[in-house]
Amino acid sequence: MYLNSIHPALGAVHARRRVGRGIGSGLGKTAGRGHKGQKSRTGGFHKIGFEGGQMPLQRRLPKRGFKSSSAKLTEQISLNLLQLLDIEQVDLLALKKAGIVSSCVQYVKVIANGSIEKSIVVKGLKVTAGAKQAIEAAGGRVE
Repeated sequence: MYLNSIHPALGAVHARRRVGRGIGSGLGKTAGRGHKGQKSRTGGFHKIGFEGGQMPLQRRLPKRGFKSSSAKLTEQISLNLLQLLDIEQVDLLALKKAGIVSSCVQYVKVIANGSIEKSIVVKGLKVTAGAKQAIEAAGGRVE
């Protein structure tokens, strides 16, 4: 294969539309721009959302909602998931290796959903009050 032999697939490239080349072309005279007005003229441009000076829709509607940028970096795990793990010390790296949380997660919070019977050590994770109580009742500890 040579660089000069490479070309697009058949039908991928369309012929450029030649406008203003006479009546017979179908795009003569006004060249598909209609009659008069800002859009018919060269350089005729207005910004997206411009409504001729009327207050634009995106400014008429009220602002609503909020998306936290840190929400995608945090995740919650329940006590049931900790019960299934076969490790004594649970930290962020161990949870990532086990595939319980995704690799991009930076903060994990243990919530008191379900129950835990085995003794584990939770290190470097956020833990709710109920989850901490359940872990310590099972003989584990939170560091």
